[in-house]
Amino acid sequence: MRHAVKSTRINRDEAHLDAMLRNMVTSIILYEKVKTTRAKAKLVKPLVEKVISATRKQSPVQAMRSLNRYLSDKNASVKLVKELKDRYKDRSSGFVRLTHLGFRVGDAAPMVQIELV
Repeated sequence: MRHAVKSTRINRDEAHLDAMLRNMVTSIILYEKVKTTRAKAKLVKPLVEKVISATRKQSPVQAMRSLNRYLSDKNASVKLVKELKDRYKDRSSGFVRLTHLGFRVGDAAPMVQIELV
């Protein structure tokens, strides 16, 4: 039974899924857009939203400490605190956009581009 299960695991064990999602959040923050499958993008979108929202609500020192615990690159946390916090100060939510790109050639997986607005 799947009572109270909120997301899918996309056929990966817990540690692999956690590491993959943390790396994707870091990449989206650093490069501001990433091309990936729709299933992965749907899993990572709320995480990016939460990271940006938490950064906006905290002081810079608190934000850096909490982000360095979660993100895999310190440059991503610096970019969030220095650049993206000011960019999204007037926006309450909706920091991420999914753009459908079609299907991948090898296995016809639906591809999307996830980018910061």
